[in-house]
Amino acid sequence: MSNFVHLHVHSEYSLLDGLSSVKSIAERAVELGQPAIALTDHGVMFGAIEFYQVCRRANVKPIIGMEAYLARLSHTERNAQLDGDTYHLLLLAENNVGYHNLMRLATVAQLEGFYRHPRIDKALLEQHSAGLIC
Repeated sequence: MSNFVHLHVHSEYSLLDGLSSVKSIAERAVELGQPAIALTDHGVMFGAIEFYQVCRRANVKPIIGMEAYLARLSHTERNAQLDGDTYHLLLLAENNVGYHNLMRLATVAQLEGFYRHPRIDKALLEQHSAGLIC
């Protein structure tokens, strides 16, 4: 068994960036002898539950995460000049608290922060950082 674990993996839920199904990601981790693998789709957690289930069935530890888009200013401000080049920030849930915080961040990013991408900001991340590895 390998000690290497992929912590930045996109699935078909990362539109225009990922192709693999969550099932094939878990299967590939098994083929490579990896004990765990992360799912870090862009700004969403649509595949998290299915990913968790297929990884558990395959005896691979699922690591739930998200690659967030970080707004330069507030997630509610829309500025074409500043938001054309967004920063990416990898977030991994360390525990159940982190999982709930990831879900909260993904929801707020979609409902309040969406401008070209679902965005969060540093203040929002600070409020919901417990249980997260950044």
